[in-house]
This record gives sequence, structure tokens and C-alpha cells, in this order.
Amino acid sequence: MRSALLKSTSELLRRSRRGYSSSANPERKVAILGAAGGIGQPLALLMKINPLVSSLSLFDIAGTPGVAADVSHINSPALVKGFMGDDQLGEALEGSDVVIIPAGVPRKPGMTRDDLFNINAGIVKGLCTAIAKYCPNALVNMISNPVNSTVPIAAEVFKKAGTYDEKKLFGVTTLDVVRAKTFYAGKAGLPVSEVNVPVVGGHAGVTILPLFSQATPASNSLSQEDIVALTKRTQDGGTEVVEAKAGKGSATLSMAYAGAVFADACLKGLNGVPDIVECSYVQSTVTELPFFASKVRLGKNGVEEVLGLGELNDFEKQGLENLKGELKDSIEKGIKFAHGN
Repeated sequence: MRSALLKSTSELLRRSRRGYSSSANPERKVAILGAAGGIGQPLALLMKINPLVSSLSLFDIAGTPGVAADVSHINSPALVKGFMGDDQLGEALEGSDVVIIPAGVPRKPGMTRDDLFNINAGIVKGLCTAIAKYCPNALVNMISNPVNSTVPIAAEVFKKAGTYDEKKLFGVTTLDVVRAKTFYAGKAGLPVSEVNVPVVGGHAGVTILPLFSQATPASNSLSQEDIVALTKRTQDGGTEVVEAKAGKGSATLSMAYAGAVFADACLKGLNGVPDIVECSYVQSTVTELPFFASKVRLGKNGVEEVLGLGELNDFEKQGLENLKGELKDSIEKGIKFAHGN
């Protein structure tokens, strides 16, 4: 995952100045559920300036008309509409190619992602019920935490509705990759735009496993202590932001950027661009767990191929074993919620 979004943005601005028409790309509708929130607003901005988006649908329980009016003034081709309240959810979703879900409450100091479960799980369940009804073929990008549980909840909702396609449901773990790349590049003294680091496992704490042994470009300047520290910082990146904001928010801007990068990759895959590979939390047989984050190849049907873990060093092998128990519990908790509430 290179700086594709930034390149797309600069290209869009150049084309706009030349009277650019978006007719070269297929018409694509993107819906953002939770568009008036801390992640949703900057995500709406980033998707508005993405040249692959022709229609941008913004939904939230309140505040969406203002966000839509604000974003709609940007001189990029995407047409923007705002929808507010449950009675407008169907209209917001109809015809969507990609649905991005950042809806939910943010994490606050002292809260774990698990503390968010009961509130956000209920929100996700309701939204996915609507997706199954109004745009069952859309690619669903799940941002709402805890992703380790909300993706299994979505899968069960879609199964019940008879619309489940494991190739079209993604947990967005791109922020873990973004952090790993940033931290690794900074420590190794490498240009961050040229760095890539696969991150596997899940999307919370110890379940986040960056594979620094597979980082490119490789660096010989990092000690084992450096790798341990970089791994922990990547795992604790969300907490670092929550504490730095001192109770006034969580990772919203970096998450919006990561969400926009992954949505951009999904759109490119849908449009037939070859060799689009990103890490994502999906239904998987890479391990014995039913859901797992690893590299996936994206295409016209969503997931074209779930890629393996590659060669792990001893530290990473131990990290993989350490994360499985917690990730298994989170998956089972999501499935239980979907069936029991």
C-alpha cells in the first residue's frame, strides 16, 4: 500500500483544473454510515476528493445535512447527499458499491475496545440488517470497534438474511499498517513513502501482529529490542492517541485516512486494476480461526485471494500463538451477540 490516496488526490486536482470528466471510470457510489462523527467527517472529505467516487452518500442519526452541505462545496466530481435518521437509511444505501461503517461511540481513557462492545455491536447489527436489505452486493468496510467482534456480527446478520458473501466483508485494519510503516520508517531512518509492513491477526492490542521481518525495504539497523518496542507501540497505537487527547477523543484523523486508503483499494479492485493487495480482517483459512487479518488480493468481486502469512521468525511465531486465544474469544463473542440479541 503506497501513498496511492495522496497520488489520486493530486491527480484529481490537476484534472479538475483541466476540466476533467470522470467518465473514464465506472460510476461508483460510496456510502458512509456514521458520517457526522469524528472519523466520518474527515473520511467524507477524503472520499469526496477521490476521483473514483461518483456518488457519495452520507448517513448519520444527526448532523448529516450540515456535513453534506459543507463537503459538497468542494470542487471535485463526486455528487454528495446527506441522510439523517433511520427512515432515510434505505435511501442512503440503495445502489451502493462500497459501504464504510465508522458508526459508534469512540474509545475514552481507561476504556478497552471490549468496553465498547455492547453499544457498538447493537449499532452494527442494525446497520448490517439494512445493508442486507438495500445493497446486499456492496463491499462492506467495517471500522466500528471492536472490529474483531463486529465483523463476525456482520457475517451472522448477512447469513440470517441470506446475503452473506465472505468476499465482500472486510474489517479495516489499515490503521495498524499505517502505524507500523510510520514507526518502522522513523526508527530505521527510511523514507516512509517507500516502506511497507504487513500486519496480521486482529485489530486490538496483542491481536495486532506486525511482521517487521517482512518489512520492505529491509533494515539491518534495528535490534531485537527495537523490534519488540516497535511491535508494542503498533499494538498500543490507539491507546497512545486516546491518552494524548486526554479524554477528548480517539484516533479519528489517522483512522479516516486509513479508511480512505482501504476504500480506494476496494474501488480500484472493483474497477479491475490488477495486483491490489492490502491487509484486512476477513473470513480466512490461514489459521484455525474463522476470521483473521492478512494480506488479501482485491478484485472485481471483493476478495480475490486470501494470502498466507509467509515466513515468520521465532518472535512472530510466538506472537501468533499469543494472539489466538483473545481473537478466538472476540470472534465467539460477536457470533453469540448476533444470535442472542
